[in-house]
Amino acid sequence: MDAVDVEKEEVCSELFLDVRSSEVNIALLNNKRLVELSTEYSNVDFSVGDIYLGRVNKLMPGLNAAFVDVGYRKDAFLHYLDLGSGFLTLKKFVRMGMTKNVNALTNLKPEPEIDKRGKISDMLKVGEYVLVQIAKEPISSKGPRLTCEISIAGRNLVLLPFTDKVSVSQKIKSTETRKRLRSWIEGLVPKNFGAIVRTVAQDKNVVELDKELTSLLDKWKSLFEHLSTVEAPNIVLGEMNRTTAFLRDMLNSSFHQIVVNDVDLYNEVKKFISEIAPEKSKIVKLYTDRTPIFDNYGIEKQIKTAFGRTVPMRSGAYIVIDHTEAGHVIDVNSGNRANSKNDQETNALEVNLIAAEEIARQLRLRDMGGIIVVDFIDVHSSDSKKAIYDKMKECMANDRAKYHLTQLSRFCLMEITRQRVRPATDMKTAETCPCCNGTGKIQASLNLTDEIENQLKYILRKNQVDKIVIRTHPFVEAYINKGIFKSLRKQWQKLYGCKIEVLPMMAYSYMEYHFFNDLDEELM
Repeated sequence: MDAVDVEKEEVCSELFLDVRSSEVNIALLNNKRLVELSTEYSNVDFSVGDIYLGRVNKLMPGLNAAFVDVGYRKDAFLHYLDLGSGFLTLKKFVRMGMTKNVNALTNLKPEPEIDKRGKISDMLKVGEYVLVQIAKEPISSKGPRLTCEISIAGRNLVLLPFTDKVSVSQKIKSTETRKRLRSWIEGLVPKNFGAIVRTVAQDKNVVELDKELTSLLDKWKSLFEHLSTVEAPNIVLGEMNRTTAFLRDMLNSSFHQIVVNDVDLYNEVKKFISEIAPEKSKIVKLYTDRTPIFDNYGIEKQIKTAFGRTVPMRSGAYIVIDHTEAGHVIDVNSGNRANSKNDQETNALEVNLIAAEEIARQLRLRDMGGIIVVDFIDVHSSDSKKAIYDKMKECMANDRAKYHLTQLSRFCLMEITRQRVRPATDMKTAETCPCCNGTGKIQASLNLTDEIENQLKYILRKNQVDKIVIRTHPFVEAYINKGIFKSLRKQWQKLYGCKIEVLPMMAYSYMEYHFFNDLDEELM
C-alpha cells in the first residue's frame, strides 16, 4: 500500500454548523484543517437545483439565448445549448401540467429531439412559460444561469425525466459493480425516465435504491401537480437547504462528528442522517457551551489565517491571491525559506509542491471558480514541472467541482478552470477599525472599561433584563473577570443589581464589545 492510500484512509472529517440569526455557517475540517466553508442565508432564494416556472422576457438571437424572468431582480440567462435534447417533450409536459391534464405523467409521448445547431427563436417566444432549473446562482451583477435539462437529486440516484439513459458514476471502478447497478436501475425506472447512479450507491441493495427512486418520482409528481396552481414566475420545486444537501452529497465513512449549536437544526440533521445513513446518526452532537462554536474548535482562527490576501505556508513560504471580475491570480513566493544544502531548482520545487497543496485547499475553501492563473516559482527541469502538475492533480482529486488543469508553461504558469455555480466565498479578514474608523487614533485603552460601564448603565435603563452577556476581546474579558471577589464584573453586578457574564470573542478587535440578553439577542 503506497503513502497516498494510507493518507486517504486516515482522513478524519468533522462538520461544524454555526447557526446565527439570519444564516448558517458550515465548516468542514479534514484532520482538524479547514477545507470547506460556506454560508446558507435564510433570506436568499435561487439556489442551485431549484426548479422554477419562468416567463421568457427577451430573445437574443446574437447570443442564441433567452433572458427569463424567474422572480430575481435581474432576468436569468438560458442558452440554446442548455435547453436539452428533450426540450420539446418538456414544453408539452408543462402545457399539460398547467391545464391539469393527468395524462402527462402516464401517457406522455416523447417529442423528437431538438437540433443541436438550432436557433433559440425557433424554440421559444417572448411571454412563453418555461420550466427551468438553476444551474448557477446569481454572481456579481449577473442573474442566475438556467438549464432545461431538469434533474432531481437524491443521495444514491439522480432522476432524469424525458430520457431513457442510465449511467453510473465514473468513480465506481469495479466493472462488475457497474453492470449490476445499471441492470438494477434499468429494471426499476419507468418509461421516459433515466437516472444517474451516484458513487455512494455502490454498496446499496436493490430495495434501498428502489425506495429512493420512488421518493424521487413522488417529487416529480408533486412538481407536476404544482404547475396548475403556481403563478409564474415562481418556484415549483425547491432543492433541500444547503446544510442537508451538503450532508447528502458528502457524508461518508470518514465523518467522525457533526456538531450543531442549535436544537432545531440538530434535530433536523439527526433525522435526515437517520434516514440516509442510520449507522452515522450517533456522530451528530449538540453544542451547548456559551463560547461560540467556531472559537471553541479553533475554526475562527483558521478563517482569519486562510482568507487573507496573503496566505502563509509552512517554512516561511506564502501565496498571494488576487481576485478579478474574470477570474483569480495566485502568486507563489518562497519568502525567507531557503535550504543551503539544496540548489535553486530543488528549493523552488519544494516550495511549489507545498504551494500546490495549499492552492488546491484554497480553491475549495473559497469556492473560487472561472479562470485561475497560478504563477509558480520558476523551475527549468521538465521532471520538476511534471512533478508540480501531478501534485496539483492529486491534491484536487477530492474537489466536488468540475475542473481542468493545464501543464506548466515555459514561464511556470498553470491555468485552471473550475466550475463556478455560486459566488466565491470572500471573508474580510482586514477591515476598517471599528474604534478609530480608519484614522489610526483611538481613545486611551484605560478608558475602555469606563466606556463599557457607561454603556451598561444606559442599556439597563432602556431594557428590563435580569441578565446581560458582554462579549469582547479575550484580553479585555480577562481584565474584567480578573479576581475572584473584587473583579469589575462582580462590582458591576452588585452596583446595578443584574447578573453579568463576560465572554471572550477571538473574532472581535481589541476595543470592540457588544451586549446581549439571555436569548442571545443584541441589546442596543
